[in-house]
Amino acid sequence: MQGEDSLKAFRAEMRSWLEENCPQQMRDGRITDDAICWGGKNWTFSSESQRLWLERASARGLTVPRWPTEYGGAGLSRAEEKVFLEEMERINARPPLKSFGISMLGPALLQFGTPEQNRHYLPQIARGEIRWCQGYSEPGAGSDLASVQTRGEDKGDHWLVNGQKIWTSYADKADWIFALVRTDRDVPKHKGISFLLIDMGDPGVTTRPIRLISGASPFCETFFDNVKVPKGQIVGEENRGWDVAKYLLTHEREMISSGGTGLSGGRALGAVMAQMAGEPSAQDPTLRAAAIRCEVDALATGLTIERYKDMAEAGKGVGNASAMLKYMGTELNKRRHELIMSACGSDALEWDGPVGNRAADWLRTKANSIEGGTSEVMLTILARRVLGLPGS
Repeated sequence: MQGEDSLKAFRAEMRSWLEENCPQQMRDGRITDDAICWGGKNWTFSSESQRLWLERASARGLTVPRWPTEYGGAGLSRAEEKVFLEEMERINARPPLKSFGISMLGPALLQFGTPEQNRHYLPQIARGEIRWCQGYSEPGAGSDLASVQTRGEDKGDHWLVNGQKIWTSYADKADWIFALVRTDRDVPKHKGISFLLIDMGDPGVTTRPIRLISGASPFCETFFDNVKVPKGQIVGEENRGWDVAKYLLTHEREMISSGGTGLSGGRALGAVMAQMAGEPSAQDPTLRAAAIRCEVDALATGLTIERYKDMAEAGKGVGNASAMLKYMGTELNKRRHELIMSACGSDALEWDGPVGNRAADWLRTKANSIEGGTSEVMLTILARRVLGLPGS
């Protein structure tokens, strides 16, 4: 465990580095999709400041602070990471890079990947050079994920993959996809799945965006038509992909749960609402009380997430508690947006109105309680596997 003096010196170092390297334009606390850098081969930076922020942070390993330095990280301890994030919050800095490679695939590779795979993929993820999407759900396999039917036929040095995925977030913008593929149809469904890495540019891979009620199309259908996947692009053992999938899901749910604590970019929800809606609505006592309750719940959720991260660092793992974190975070995020809609009044119902596109943001939160496992499924996991309640 690091001493107080060591962490104090590290804090001073990070504070100085951030002051020198984080562009002023990147200090507005915005964490919406249009403000964050997602990286990838086809990424277009929204500004020179966004490009510089990614370049400087990745050079220091701070896009993935906990990853080992040989894989593009900064090699920070858990305590140092906390300090770094606190200093980021102090100046209201945007994350320099956000990606499913960082939040989901990276941890799975560190746990199950070969040294060769880690050396090849992880530095590219850390530098924002490759963008990943997740190929899990299918038309007939959502909550019952182990029922996936996308199949991989063994052709000696490669698999021939055919099938369809659905609700694939940003598949039309991704460079690669990590996908669950059935490689053995003659064993119980959980045991015949492999975890494959597939280049979205390979012949036979196509995507089709799905338009949502928010007007956006972040989700896609993804089709595989005789796609050749080299044998070296499997993570973990053949037919043991469910082990990788479950591990990755805990990180996905942790990522989604964090959305409930970070909507306002570190500012109090009341301050955000006042800025959006003006002084009169901010003084409404019922709304103010609801905002305070929500903010207290956000702080409690954030502390709970940090506690489980510390437990994972100590080797205790998160396990089924990830279902609790995911449920808490998604429901909290929905409450926050409901409050913002209430604060903005009828202006919030306008598309691109005087308070921005709040209606689209509010509608998008409805998907939070579906993606990564529905809230109902999360509650079922908690009831059966944590509380030990009898099933029906």
